[in-house]
Amino acid sequence: MTHSDITLAASATLDAADADYLISLIRSVPGFPKQGIMFRDFMPVFADARGLRILLDALKANLPVGIDDFDAIAGLEARGFLFGPAMAAELGKGFIVVRKAGKLPPPTCTESYSLEYGEASIEIEREAIAPGERILIVDDLIATGGSASAARDLVIQCGGRVAGFSFVMELLGLQGLQALGDYPTSSLLTMPA
Repeated sequence: MTHSDITLAASATLDAADADYLISLIRSVPGFPKQGIMFRDFMPVFADARGLRILLDALKANLPVGIDDFDAIAGLEARGFLFGPAMAAELGKGFIVVRKAGKLPPPTCTESYSLEYGEASIEIEREAIAPGERILIVDDLIATGGSASAARDLVIQCGGRVAGFSFVMELLGLQGLQALGDYPTSSLLTMPA
């Protein structure tokens, strides 16, 4: 299976050999979760010690803002949960979970959004964010920007400030980064939608 459609983002700094290795671990699954969708499976990256180290080091090296410009990291369910806490721990920051609706005890802030293949709602525990706390939002992939925009709105609803967004991959042509507005963003890899 070829990954010639996945490339290093223009702004990302990552050694060519490490970028090739990371890309080689990403599995493409056509027709999942429904026909017409090309699912990018990151699970092999997490199962590979070298791949996981490359990913974490690259995410830290390519932060969209300085390390002193945010207080905590918020990760979106589910893959943002896999690398977000590790990033937070290595950077000396706290981690805030952004979960699917109904999975957190009340009180919560809730936001609904559209995605490529349906509708969803996500939540943050209301007390998880201190007033004015600066939050870096992380996720594996940005496509249309629906879930990332909903996470942004949740952070604001809970009294925090969005410092920026960090993604592993950006799907080109879907205008996901533009949907986020003027916030600083970074992504390591790009691919066509």
